[in-house]
Amino acid sequence: MKKIGFLSFGHWTPSPHSATRTAADTLLQSIDLAVAAEELGADGAYVRVHHFARQLASPFPLLAAMGAKTSRIELGTGVIDMRYENPLAMAENAGAADLIAGGRLQLGLSRGSPEQVVDGWRHFGFAPAEGESDADMGRRHAEVFLELLRGQGFARPNPRPMFPNPPGLLRLEPHSEGLRERIWWGSGSNATAVWAAQQGMNLQSSTLKDDETGEPFHVQQAAQIRAFHDAWKLAGHARMPRVSVSRSIFPLLDDRDRAYFGRGGKEQDQVGQLDEKTRAIFGRGYTAEPDKLVEQLRGDEAIAAADTLLLTIPNQLGVDYCAHVIEGILKHVAPALGWR
Repeated sequence: MKKIGFLSFGHWTPSPHSATRTAADTLLQSIDLAVAAEELGADGAYVRVHHFARQLASPFPLLAAMGAKTSRIELGTGVIDMRYENPLAMAENAGAADLIAGGRLQLGLSRGSPEQVVDGWRHFGFAPAEGESDADMGRRHAEVFLELLRGQGFARPNPRPMFPNPPGLLRLEPHSEGLRERIWWGSGSNATAVWAAQQGMNLQSSTLKDDETGEPFHVQQAAQIRAFHDAWKLAGHARMPRVSVSRSIFPLLDDRDRAYFGRGGKEQDQVGQLDEKTRAIFGRGYTAEPDKLVEQLRGDEAIAAADTLLLTIPNQLGVDYCAHVIEGILKHVAPALGWR
């Protein structure tokens, strides 16, 4: 059995060929798709966070709205770039959104990825400390955020406050109990997967990672998951961790599916330079009739090793079509693989 959800990048473009032509379209349709996915029996509604782009960017108002409109489905991010975040403000926003959602947030964080602009985090008022890289800064922000989610008091109260205070040092409010255990780290390498385990975070692994061995993507990703589990066990955490992987999977069920995706083109892994220092491998997509998809997916070692599968959806094709894709996988693919 696996939890199955969708992951939306929330693209929008002012084009007559797009069903999401404005930022408002993307935000409102994301809420509608979360509602539709819950009705279909999906387990999660996740959104990407990209700054300076015509995509979803500010997750907490959206997650709160999704939480108010749904009752069961998990609501998450994949991922929040921590280089841009004030951990204290983020802890307040996350606590509020989680309380509205009844404790259903699953927040994926990361140290960041290639951006639309040069050093965009500087425009948000952040800069690495001396001797620190921007990635180090992102991890430092994440560690502060995790500590705040423990809910321990740390701020000295005013002796003459406007309103009465509880005794002792004060914590940020609102605090949502249990959110600390629902934080994930978006890892692009084996080393950062180990670091995430040491920090007590769940693991998110997408369709992109460092090419560390030259093996097929799903084999390298499965090795990353094993490294995470080994490090988790060594760290001695009391609870069991969760692991998610992302995939583009499109069952060809009707003429629309064949028109949009029937020509294929992404059935092989791709290798390229993520930046001047990093060779990356991009995982293949899966597009075929359901019976063929089942056979292809049986061989994906990383999906087998994960407890959660996030389906990347073509959000610019609209809510109805994305719901159709999710339904097709839940009904025609997942049961045959034992995921349902």
